[in-house]
Amino acid sequence: MLNWRSQWFRAGASIVLAVVFASCAATGTCLAPPRPFVPSDPEAAREYADLIRQDFELYIREIQGYFLCLDAERARAFEEAREVSEEYGRFLAVTEE
Repeated sequence: MLNWRSQWFRAGASIVLAVVFASCAATGTCLAPPRPFVPSDPEAAREYADLIRQDFELYIREIQGYFLCLDAERARAFEEAREVSEEYGRFLAVTEE
């Protein structure tokens, strides 16, 4: 049985993916998430460990959505290229009478 954290994570991930696909479909642009910042000072890293950990977890969730967006865009571009190639073939047939 899933614990509450797993259920919460899955629900959150589903929402993030829905937003990513919607924004990807609407704009045709996949935006990579920003890299998490880790201070070079070990003391600061320890002091802000919880925030930094959250940034890494957010990055991991968002990069997965980014990869899915890239895959969707690649599939869309291949389909468009196939259609354009067919159009060009029809154009050549019409103009080479």
